[in-house]
Amino acid sequence: MEESNSHNHSHKHVVQGKNLVYSILLNLFITVSQIIGGIASGSLALLSDALHNFSDVLSLGFSLIAHKLSHKKANEDHTFGYKRAELIAAFINASTLIIVAFILIYGAANRFFNPQPIESSIVIWLSILGIVVNGTSVLLLQKDAEHNINMKSAYLHLLTDMMASVAVLVGGLLMKFFGWYWVDGVLTILIGFYLIYVGYDLLKTSTKMLMLFTPDAINLLEIVEEVNKIPGAGNLHHVHVWYLNEEELHLEAHLDCAHDIKISEFDELLHKIENVLYEKFNINHVTIQPEYKKEDPKEIIVQD
Repeated sequence: MEESNSHNHSHKHVVQGKNLVYSILLNLFITVSQIIGGIASGSLALLSDALHNFSDVLSLGFSLIAHKLSHKKANEDHTFGYKRAELIAAFINASTLIIVAFILIYGAANRFFNPQPIESSIVIWLSILGIVVNGTSVLLLQKDAEHNINMKSAYLHLLTDMMASVAVLVGGLLMKFFGWYWVDGVLTILIGFYLIYVGYDLLKTSTKMLMLFTPDAINLLEIVEEVNKIPGAGNLHHVHVWYLNEEELHLEAHLDCAHDIKISEFDELLHKIENVLYEKFNINHVTIQPEYKKEDPKEIIVQD
């Protein structure tokens, strides 16, 4: 069996873990402030935002641990290292977004039918503070989120926090000038549904990667067709394609060689296959088992 991962991105973005640390400290500050303010003002929306912020602190902490683990070297016990740690972090963070959303919606539904007077001035000032703090955290993680699913999960937590704070600010203003205290419950419900919306897509993506599903952008039939066009390649079969992490797209397969060739000749054939797979499908880690007139299943998908 021949294996290669010779194709790597030459200009890879380096994710900055220190930005997570800054975001954790900022979110601890705003969480404590909103809990105190929510109790003092009687605002469920503010307490809901505080709960979401606290879930962010936990999620950011988990993301930081996963980020550190992902850079640990492989060893005899962990031959892939901890490269999938950030996928697990993204899955957990997406799950917490959805769980927190349902908690908020449940509490808000009760409050909607039983609106209570709220000290709107406290709500207004703390929501402004939340916008500033979460907005700063969003800017810190924005670039990293474009290159890393773990950072994207942390980024989405913070982005939804910032948007929730904007909604709470609007609600505080409506309560202050119009006395619409029912707005508090409505905004909390809207915040909850938005969390479900953004969390679901991330949960789906991270689950697919953890389950080693074939990436959506990959068509196995096209892969087989392109490889089979290469002179000397016979029939590519028993194919698996999956993400180890966001940077490593793996393929393993069996290849019927057209002729009974030497290992050195197969190396040349493998190099051509690697080039095709990388250039057309961005697959950067290839493992091929060469065969010649071997009696085995020749389907593209083989269930072991």
